[in-house]
Parts: sequence; structure tokens; C-alpha cells
Amino acid sequence: TIAILNEQTDKRYTLLLIPVIGVLIFFGLYFVATLFYPGGSQVDHNSTGFSWINNYWCNLLNEKAINGEPNPSKPIALAGLFVLCLTLAMFWILLPSHINLGNKLNVLIQISGIISMTIASFLFTNINHDLITNLATLFGLIALIGTFIGLYKTKWYRLFVFGLLNILLVGVNTFIYYTKGLLIYLPIIQKISFATFLIWVSCINLNLFYKAKSTIRTQNPVLD
Repeated sequence: TIAILNEQTDKRYTLLLIPVIGVLIFFGLYFVATLFYPGGSQVDHNSTGFSWINNYWCNLLNEKAINGEPNPSKPIALAGLFVLCLTLAMFWILLPSHINLGNKLNVLIQISGIISMTIASFLFTNINHDLITNLATLFGLIALIGTFIGLYKTKWYRLFVFGLLNILLVGVNTFIYYTKGLLIYLPIIQKISFATFLIWVSCINLNLFYKAKSTIRTQNPVLD
């Protein structure tokens, strides 16, 4: 019986680490994809290779690179996008199960998070890029609001403030994208925003992991 309980407990721990593993896989695929990008950026259409300062993530998803050459990085970038969407969907499925916010809010976070990531997975299609981005952001915002409520109620104030930093960065991205005034800086700001958000998600899941581990061991000291 103790062995079975131990096995079940280990599975619960591992499940909470799936989003963290997904984030690491995404970063790995993203980096590998940049190695295969032929070249071209918003600054220099004839440049060689991927520029961390001047290229966008979505440049890796295009059929052709900006310099006009076939883009062999696309399949790798698509795999990264797929992993990212699954990772964030899993994050918003797991989060309400471990932070009690009430059934209605739990379901709202899960559904809006899944819809957001499902829509985001169409970024590689011919559907209007801005439409996909705006719809995914809208549903993602609903899930984020629920996440903030959960963090505040759980008294994880540092993660709450860290999340506010992410909101600020999203606002800066949106402002620059639509005003076009500082567009030259958007690729690097986009990467910082991506990394900061995914680190935030990972930190939340690690906290959930240690919280669940501590709770289960407290309730079942025999498992030690």
C-alpha cells in the first residue's frame, strides 16, 4: 500500500513539472531553429543568419527567410510553437487544480487558457497574423487575470509582482507594434518578454510542485 501511495505521489509531482520541462524544450528548439535561419531581418534584408537583435520569432516560422531563401528553420520553429502551446495549455489546466479559486473561476481559467493556445497554434497558417495574435491575447488575458487572482489569494506576492512586470512588457510590445515609432527595438523587447513570461510560468509551477509535495508529506508522513 505504501509503495502504491509513493508511486501515485511521485506521478502528481511529475505532472506539475511538465510545464517547466516544456519551457526548457521550447527554448532548446528555439535556439536550434535560429541556427538554420538563412538570413534577412527588418534592418538588413541581405544579412546572413539569425540576428538576436533584429529578427523576430515569427521570422523562423515563414516559408522563406527575409533574404528570399528557403527557410529550413521552419519545421524546428513549428515544433517549438507546438510545444509552447501545449506547455501553456497544460499550465492553465494544472494551475486551478492546485489553487482553489472556486469551480466557476477554475473552469474559466482552464477553458480560456486552452482556447488561447489553440488559437495561437494557427500562427503558422495563412490566417491573418494580427487576428490570430489579438484573439489568442484576448483569451490569454482572461486566463492571466485568473492566475493573478490565484497568486494573490495564495499570498505569493513576489510572483504576483513578477507577473505585473510581464503585463508591463506586453504593454510595451503592443505600444511599439502599433505606433511603429521604436519598431527597431521590438525584436529584442519581444525576446525579453518571451523569456520573462516563460520564467514566470516555470516559477509558478515550481512553487506549485513544492507546495503539493509539502502538503502531501504533511498529510502522509509515512510516505517519507
